[in-house]
Amino acid sequence: MNPRDDKHTVILASESPRRRRLLEQAGIEFEVIPSRIDEEAIEALSPEILARTLAEAKAAEMAGHHPDRWVIGGDSIVVIDDAIINKPASRAHAYEMLSKLSGRTHRVITGYSIQCRTQNHCYSDICVTEVTFKDLSDAEIQWYLDTPEPWDKAGSYAIQGIGAFMIRRINGSWTNVVGLPVCEVVEHLAAWGVIDRQAQESGDTGLSEPSGRR
Repeated sequence: MNPRDDKHTVILASESPRRRRLLEQAGIEFEVIPSRIDEEAIEALSPEILARTLAEAKAAEMAGHHPDRWVIGGDSIVVIDDAIINKPASRAHAYEMLSKLSGRTHRVITGYSIQCRTQNHCYSDICVTEVTFKDLSDAEIQWYLDTPEPWDKAGSYAIQGIGAFMIRRINGSWTNVVGLPVCEVVEHLAAWGVIDRQAQESGDTGLSEPSGRR
């Protein structure tokens, strides 16, 4: 079966609404089946290895249940001073995180894994983006903590939402900070024929021949 004949060939092994939205925006048709692995049971020597290992484990679980499908797993980690910053457990915890990120550059590391058992395919990698915060005042942090954004996000902020006001600059993939490096994922799926990024052979392409005049 040509994988492009089945709109649910792709599974996103994550319940993250941000990863779901990114794939939707990329025009990929997929089904969401969240992984239920115990993330706390997985240990690694570095944040990079941990992000990749978690993504692989999430994809592998779903690939085992759905061997004919192409499964995407992902895991994002925020790191500063070589320390991992997780999701906040309380308002005080979120305040501490944002204060630590204020005026400094941190890394967002996303591991991603694309697997299909029947194709004997398992590809995993990481994407790293540097994010620099502006200097945040106490009032700005407290105001942001009054919004719903910080509570389910590593680092206690959302670059794609209200939290954008805190971002001075980024170096690397913006979608990676949101939750998934879309360019790399789409590129890999297209290379393996899972999705089709070819122009239609017939019909109007929306382009016209140049007239020779401006």
